[in-house]
Amino acid sequence: MRIRNIAIIALALLTSVPMQAQKKKAVVKKAPIVKKAPIVVVEEPQEDPRITDMREATQQIIFIDSMVVAKDDILSIIRLNPESGRLAAFDQFFRSEGHSESYVFINEMGNKCYFSDENANGQMRLYTLDKLGEEWSEPLALKGIYDGISEANYPYMMTDGTTFYFAAKGKESIGGYDIFVTRADSENGQFLRPENIGMPFNSEANDYLYVIDELSNIGYFVTDRRQPEGKACVYMFIPPTSRHIYNSDAYTDEQLRGFADISRIANTWGKGTERKLALERLKTIGKSSAAKQSRSAISFIINDRVTYTDISQFQAPESPDLYRELQGTRKQLKDIEQLLEKSRNFYAKAKPEDKRVLRTEILDAEKQFVRLTADVKTLEKRIRQSESNIINNSK
Repeated sequence: MRIRNIAIIALALLTSVPMQAQKKKAVVKKAPIVKKAPIVVVEEPQEDPRITDMREATQQIIFIDSMVVAKDDILSIIRLNPESGRLAAFDQFFRSEGHSESYVFINEMGNKCYFSDENANGQMRLYTLDKLGEEWSEPLALKGIYDGISEANYPYMMTDGTTFYFAAKGKESIGGYDIFVTRADSENGQFLRPENIGMPFNSEANDYLYVIDELSNIGYFVTDRRQPEGKACVYMFIPPTSRHIYNSDAYTDEQLRGFADISRIANTWGKGTERKLALERLKTIGKSSAAKQSRSAISFIINDRVTYTDISQFQAPESPDLYRELQGTRKQLKDIEQLLEKSRNFYAKAKPEDKRVLRTEILDAEKQFVRLTADVKTLEKRIRQSESNIINNSK
């Protein structure tokens, strides 16, 4: 019996050994959990889509020269023929102080001006004055230009009395001051909704004081892009007769950015012929000899054998006055022709509510063009007849 019990115990011990071994095999050590660093996604800043669109529509402009000056000296660089009007500092024109960044534009007749001044809320606004005799009228605020614009400054009216440039801040600007253009509506005394003139004239810096001397075909505009505090760059350019943009297939993205930012004006010169001629014109602006010559030198054909080159050559008593009337009519005709071209270009991009006004303006201008063309021919014929009668009678 004892032997049997011992056998049973031994058997139990033998069977328990593999079971324990099996339990040890089933224990699996888990690898330590390693925490991964969070993935940081860096979002690149997105460019304002308006800036991208403007860059793709950069206008082709020939910049003939540029000059960096103190902001207070801007007007000393911009030289205008008297026929294009003149610019003056607000403090000088109104004999006051505290308006160092305000400017006044006075038209060529000296009887109308545009200027900027702060309103009751401290915002810069544009106003106009008319000269009545020897006195200026009360300021009249310009209307119709403040949709999307909070500040307006640096006015300039073209000689057509309709096309108006100024600089403005607001949601329609891509950064600081931008240059805008609008048209005067003679029917209601307001202006059409202004249009941002785009690149290369506008940038994310302050761009302002856009001026065109039509007689010399020289334009100026001022910007503080890439300039230290208190400085500005005055660019001189050739005003285009129509709008042309750079062909994106002909230039790299870097080149197109350079044109938009005006990174190097020499890149706009092409062969340089137009720039050379423009520099010559620029030299003559403001010279008294040139002004005197423009008043007396003429070129008027009397017949196949006689051409007058000076106004003193007229012999008929009425001819000098008729010729001066002819000059004025020719200038009106030129202004109307330019007005028509600008109105047609403006019409193509105008909003439906503005097209109604522009349509009337174009039709009226076309009628004036026909009438003035006939007036020019009539005056020329009268002068030739008067002079020919005296020349023939003196033989």
